[in-house]
Amino acid sequence: MKTGKDGLTFELIRFAAVGLASMTIHFLAVAVLVPSGMHPLGANGMGFFIAFQASFLGHSRWTFRARRRFRQYRRLFLVSVTGFILNELCYALLLATGLLDYRAALAMVLVGIAGGTYLASKIWVFTHPKKAP
Repeated sequence: MKTGKDGLTFELIRFAAVGLASMTIHFLAVAVLVPSGMHPLGANGMGFFIAFQASFLGHSRWTFRARRRFRQYRRLFLVSVTGFILNELCYALLLATGLLDYRAALAMVLVGIAGGTYLASKIWVFTHPKKAP
């Protein structure tokens, strides 16, 4: 993988593409489940679980090109669950205000959590351990 400014730019583009695909999957799952009778918060949980699988595949194989996939799967799951808890809290607060449609509230929350997920993924989840000299 390229390093430096150009490498970081392409990494951010790849992260955004995988994240956008995952957010779309998450959003569509909620948009299908809520009209089917599921509560928005429950639908959000299902959407998260489905989207996480796509997110891990994309980030481990393309964005960060992981070598130790099981270790990184656990780490990304921890980061994602933490993000999801924050997501669910923020989503519940926005829904409680009644000012936004559930789709608009979800879109705001998903975009807001993405920045923290990128930083945690780059700094901790997909780091490559240094080999001892």
